[in-house]
Amino acid sequence: MTKELTKRVITSIVLAAVVLNCLLINNHSWIVLLIVISLISWSEFFNLIKKIYKKIFPRLTLLTLSFLVLLLFTYSAYKIRNYHDGEIAIIFILLICIFSDIGGYVVGKSVGGKKLTKISPNKTISGSIGSFLFSLFPIGIYELFSIITNNDIFRFALENKLIIVCLTLSLTCQIGDLLISFFKRKAKIKDTGNILPGHGGMLDRIDGIIFAVIISNLFN
Repeated sequence: MTKELTKRVITSIVLAAVVLNCLLINNHSWIVLLIVISLISWSEFFNLIKKIYKKIFPRLTLLTLSFLVLLLFTYSAYKIRNYHDGEIAIIFILLICIFSDIGGYVVGKSVGGKKLTKISPNKTISGSIGSFLFSLFPIGIYELFSIITNNDIFRFALENKLIIVCLTLSLTCQIGDLLISFFKRKAKIKDTGNILPGHGGMLDRIDGIIFAVIISNLFN
């Protein structure tokens, strides 16, 4: 295992532990975590925009919009947690986003082929398809959990339409990722920050999750 991959794995484990603990303890720890994540992400986006736009109007417009999006993300994530079995709903959403990212990386690297867009040269059509396919894996986890616990836990997710939910959230993740990639490309930088060893910035890690959580809240 390379040094960079080792850092990435360790950071992922620490992140998962922090998120799960804050999610499962209570609403207070969860909202504090969401606020901290949103503020760090907004700060990174602010630094990104400063590198691209020199005039005050486009800066102010984008910073206001980004603040509103992160505010909506915080509200949505907090609201979902307060649904029946909301903690599990949050985990399910995160699993869809994680598997979507893994599918894009694994299939994109293995198959390659035609580029998806000029916005992000490393992304391919095969990788996008892989993201959609891998995003369905959490359904298997859901079914296994339901069998073990004898409990239909995802009332929030339109129980008989889980495939649509997964594919929609995968698409949302990919769009969110491309959106931030667009700004990074314009700013001529690789990462939005360096707060997460092996991952880059907070925004690099949650760009797709932000929009997936917002869309998930609309499924109710």
